[in-house]
Amino acid sequence: MDMTARWAMPMLFAGQAQKEIFHNEALVRIDALLHGRVESADVATPPATPTVGQCWIVAAGASGAWTGQEGCVASRSEGGWRFVVPRAGLSMDVADRGHALFYDGSLWRDALVREDGLYLDGEKVVGGRQGAIAAPTGGATIDAEARTTLDAILVALRTHGLIES
Repeated sequence: MDMTARWAMPMLFAGQAQKEIFHNEALVRIDALLHGRVESADVATPPATPTVGQCWIVAAGASGAWTGQEGCVASRSEGGWRFVVPRAGLSMDVADRGHALFYDGSLWRDALVREDGLYLDGEKVVGGRQGAIAAPTGGATIDAEARTTLDAILVALRTHGLIES
């Protein structure tokens, strides 16, 4: 072997021969992102007894082992805490909020589509489907029935959040 090839070879460090250690740690990080679920995005202090595989989005004012990791996804592994810096477009379901957050490149934001409706700028604009509105019938009382129907349409639009009350 010539000297160039010898110096180009990477150095081995203690534990590096145990590839399963590095492989398992990598899997913990991949698993945290692929499953996309965190316990909370409102916790700034690491929990006292986390389970391996549990994740959190580190809240502002982080302390302890999370100091300096605000906004990162913290995942508990057998080797301790592992942190992933989010990229724009990352979405994580947040258990204690009941809906997802997505990372816009600088901030975590509430998902637009949630179980209870569609939100724009934090306001619900479309909710669950309401019952049908009966069409006016008859002839002599058409004006009163038309007003009742229009009132029902307005109530439905307000309920959906499409118009203000």
